This record gives sequence, C-alpha cells and structure tokens, in this order.
Amino acid sequence: MGDDRLDWRVFAPSLAVIAAVIAPLILFPESGPAAVQAAFAFATGKFGWLYLLAGIATVVFLVVLAASRYGNVRLGGPDDLPEFSYFSWIAMIFCGGIGIAIVNWAWVEPIYYLQGPPFGVEPMSASAAEWALTYGQFHWGITPWALYALPALPIAYSMYVRRQPGVRLSVAARGVLGRHSDGWGGVLLDAIVVFGIVGGVGTSLGLAVPLVSKLASGLLGVEPSTALNLAILALWTLMFGGSVWFGLSKGIKILSDVNVILALILLGFTFAVGNSLFMLNGWVNSLGKMANNFLTMSMWTDPIGHSTFPRDWTIFYWAWWIAYAPMMGLFVARISRGRTIRELIVAELVWGSLGCWVFFAVWGGYALDLQLSGALDIGGILKAEGIPATVQAILGTLPMPWLVIPLFILLCFVFLATTLDSAA
Repeated sequence: MGDDRLDWRVFAPSLAVIAAVIAPLILFPESGPAAVQAAFAFATGKFGWLYLLAGIATVVFLVVLAASRYGNVRLGGPDDLPEFSYFSWIAMIFCGGIGIAIVNWAWVEPIYYLQGPPFGVEPMSASAAEWALTYGQFHWGITPWALYALPALPIAYSMYVRRQPGVRLSVAARGVLGRHSDGWGGVLLDAIVVFGIVGGVGTSLGLAVPLVSKLASGLLGVEPSTALNLAILALWTLMFGGSVWFGLSKGIKILSDVNVILALILLGFTFAVGNSLFMLNGWVNSLGKMANNFLTMSMWTDPIGHSTFPRDWTIFYWAWWIAYAPMMGLFVARISRGRTIRELIVAELVWGSLGCWVFFAVWGGYALDLQLSGALDIGGILKAEGIPATVQAILGTLPMPWLVIPLFILLCFVFLATTLDSAA
C-alpha cells in the first residue's frame, strides 16, 4: 500500500524523544521514576477533565455516525469483498487491541476496586463489591473501544475509498492538514504514532514477562531469573516473527483464531468449575449498574471529595487507550477493506466490549468470589507479592493446575504475539 522504506524524517525525531524519555530512567534510577510519576500526576491532574470529555464525545460521535446514512459507506469499491471471515476479523481486532493486559487485570482489577472503591463507598463492603465488577466492565468497555475505532475510520477511508498511498496517520489527515501533511505537520503525527507504538509494546512486555516468568518458574520448580526472562523473550520473538513472516492471512489471522479459541476454553473451564451463578448474577448486575451510571462514571472528577480514584483509574485508562489508539487504527484499517463504516464501529464498540466483559465476568467474578468467600486472600497477596504472584495463586485454586497453568502460559504467549503483530 505504499513505500515501505524507512522515513528518517519520522524515525529520527521519534528515536530522539524515546531516548530522551528512557535515558534519565537508566542514568537516574532513583529520581527518574519519580520524575515520570510527577509528569503523569501533572497531566492527569490538570487535564484529566479533557480526557474524560474526549472519551464520552467519541462514544456519542461514533454512535451517531453508525446510525446515520454514512454508516453504509463501504471501505473500498462497490465490488470489494472483505478479506477475512467475520469471526477472524473480529478475532484479529480483539486480540490486537487488548493483548496481554487483560490476562493480568481481569483477575485482580476487581480486587483493587473492592479495597479502594469509588464515590466514598466503604472498602470491602457489599456496595464496594458491586462497584468492583462494574468498574472493570466500564474501564474495558464501550469508551476504550470507541477511542480505538476513531482513528481507524479516517485511515481506512483514506486507504480504500480515496485510494491514498501509504498506511499513515498523516496521509489520512491530508484533508485537514492539506499540504502540511507532507511537511512537518505530517511528520509530527507519524512520530507520535511511532512513540505510541514503542510505549505500547514496552508496556505489554512489561506486563507479560514478569507474569509468564513467575508462572513458568513455579511450574518448572526454578527461581525467576534473567536467563528465564531472556528465554521467554526469545520464544515470543520467534512466535511474533513467524506470524509476521507468514503475513495477515496465514500468520496473524490463524494466530488470532487460535487465541480466541484458547481463551474461550479457559474461560469456559473457569466458569464450569467456579461459582457460575455468582458470575452470571454479578455480570448482569454490573452491566445494569454501569448502564444506569454511565454518564456519571464517564465524567466523574470528584472536585469536592478530592479522591484520587478518577485520576488513578479512569483518566489513566483513557490516556492508556488513547496512546494505543493510533497503532490500533493503522492495524484495524489494514484488515477492514470491504467492511462498512457501521460494521467497523459495531465490531469495536459491541464485540470488543463484549469480549472484555466476558473476561471480567468470569475471571473477575471468580476472583471476587474467592475473596468474598474467604477461600483465598487475594487482596493480601496483591499487597505483599504483586500481580504475577496473585494470578499464580488464583490459578492454583482451579482443578488440574498442572494443565491449566501451561495452557494459560500459552495464552499469554499468543496474546502478546497478536498485540506485537498489530504494531508491525
């Protein structure tokens, strides 16, 4: 779809910014993270309201667009058929979008909310437990997927309707930037995309390697080590490189299909052996609670109570999703030829949200039931040992952990590989 040669105008400033961010963290390991935290606190504290408004505005815009006559616009010519089956297309969007993060957070995020609930609710109370499931669905639901869908639309329209060469955000923005899209305005947009991709991939690896290392070391009876981490990274590189080498149809598509099937097997197993009635009741109740409070949750800044919940969770998440959005926009555009604008919006807002809700309903519900019933002190493990050890402890409560944990490790590998594929 265009020239694949390295564009030094984009690469050089992107590399410089990345180096400027990373270098202080390496050179000043004690003060560097504090500076990053201060920058985060400034951005979310001063501009958190803007992130929240951007989220709700994006949802409204996309719903209106999908319902309008423009939703019928096909991303391609009248004879262009979709490249992938509907199942594979949805699988690629979902696996590329949420990746390794959900296998970390679906288990433990409700417990964090139980211990530190919103709206001044008493921690560890029944009301806190209800909000725990509700906020998990909210932070991984409609608004995040709307933020993903927004950049995909103009990029896909530019590629398949206007037939503009190049899979770049600057090309898609040519109608707004005009001749500046080929100048420094376009370079800045593309550099932001590169920076977001590097940050997104780095975050994914930062979540994945400690988790898989902890699970693998426990399974093998060895201590976590640098050698084990390097072996994990090498295997990931092989899986990722192989899928990219085989291309979209034979590599990434098949990997995403396998990913979804494996996830459904593990989710189904957890649902079958766990307190399934609690999971179902919790899911339905949390969806109703979210529907009733969607506007409040979307725009809550707590200006009177001054709690840090909105900043620490909702605003942080919206910033996180926005950082990933350009990368996802490029990937979704590449695989959406022949689809309509309405189909693309529904795929992300409906199927993307539903997929995340199932993870939180089953794995989040299972973990919350363990905590509330006293079967496992997940909150205590979280505080003392962190997320990887907590996930390991939860998986250890399932029947046949000798089989479940290897399958879960495989799921982690495939999930991260599909995320890296979307960035390729």
